[in-house]
Amino acid sequence: MIRALRPPTLEVAEVSGKWGKRFNFKSYEQFRYPAYDICAGPYVDKDSGEIRQFDLILANQVWEHLDRPYAAAQHVYRMLRKGGYFWIAVPFMLPLHAAPQDNSRWSARGLKNLLIECGFDEDAIHAEQWGNLHAAQRNLEKPWPPVYEEETDDLKNDPDMPICAWALAQRIA
Repeated sequence: MIRALRPPTLEVAEVSGKWGKRFNFKSYEQFRYPAYDICAGPYVDKDSGEIRQFDLILANQVWEHLDRPYAAAQHVYRMLRKGGYFWIAVPFMLPLHAAPQDNSRWSARGLKNLLIECGFDEDAIHAEQWGNLHAAQRNLEKPWPPVYEEETDDLKNDPDMPICAWALAQRIA
């Protein structure tokens, strides 16, 4: 999904992660909690006091930890330039993993609903989910998370057994 957006043309922010380092973006900034709390408001330029604007904002396995995920998604919407994208990935069926807390879970449709309620146009959201029984059972093993075993781990998707969901939402207006 990200490669299709032509990474070298994008100015990107990542919320409390480093997943985006794998891409060759035009510019890339990390905004890590607690120095930057996406629930408290959009990221603001310290010199001008204006809301920072980006072509793409990434949030990989972050939203489940937020106290105010709806407010946070509204803040992301405000930080996107017109035509900009928000890519978000979240767990659905995983053990609780406090960092510092673990609050929410979404299916693909639930994630789409969250984004609609936060200002994104329904037709500008693509959401999917992935998982299967084998992966769900592996996620119950200790220590967690399990180490991927190429020879034995089944990666075939069963839409009725989601482990994670993700969405790409575009700001139209």
